[in-house]
Amino acid sequence: MNRRHLLPLLGLVALVLTSGCAGFFGSQPISDEQLDEEPPSPYVWDNGVNAHVTITENARFQAVYRLDETRMELFRRDGFGGRNAIPVSAVRYRYPNGTVITGTELVARGGTINRSRERVSVRLPADAPSDGGGRLAFTSSSTPKRFSLPTFVNGSYAVVLPPNRRVEVFPFGKVNPGGYEVASAGDQRIIRWDSVEADSISVQFYLQRDLLIFGGAAAGLALVGAAGLLYYKRRIDALRERREELGLDVDTDDEFRDDPPPGMG
Repeated sequence: MNRRHLLPLLGLVALVLTSGCAGFFGSQPISDEQLDEEPPSPYVWDNGVNAHVTITENARFQAVYRLDETRMELFRRDGFGGRNAIPVSAVRYRYPNGTVITGTELVARGGTINRSRERVSVRLPADAPSDGGGRLAFTSSSTPKRFSLPTFVNGSYAVVLPPNRRVEVFPFGKVNPGGYEVASAGDQRIIRWDSVEADSISVQFYLQRDLLIFGGAAAGLALVGAAGLLYYKRRIDALRERREELGLDVDTDDEFRDDPPPGMG
């Protein structure tokens, strides 16, 4: 291909790459509908901890963070040490005086909420206190029976499990980091840390009926195994009796002991 045709082609390739990279690596605003979506249930603003997470039954969670800065980045870590933005919706910000605004109102007041491939970046409104004190809330997706997220803020944490979920029986239930307490609130469990210094927290939980199902399955397998052992034992006993009837079971050691072969006496 001559240079006259090559240059326009290279220009077209560069245009496609730059436009694609801008959308892939750059930041994009989140839609107003997503920002102002109604949360599944009211956010727990007055919770007494720096981070309060409520896990719902549909593999989602609602988080409320007490901020000491005017910026926050939301992400999950992948298995290779990188970061991936988490999907956020129903964004709310509460000022220290108790006033609550939506995500679009936060942007209208000079803040920003942008999403890139690696993170969701939130900058608080221009009239938010510079030393923090407000609370940021959002809703996001989780994994069924397991919650894991980086510790975006320092200090105390609380994770509220869905109704009838438990963490007490290992290996079905696991909580990291240690140093936590589990309290009951009706049919729910609340896991609390006075202070979290780890980079992330994770909670694996189970339904109470899961233990019954597992126990029933284990008992069934035990019965099947016992029946199989009994069957093979009876088969072995029957074969032994059959050999004896045919005269195949001869104790040669006793014969040699009483009357040794010629030349060996």
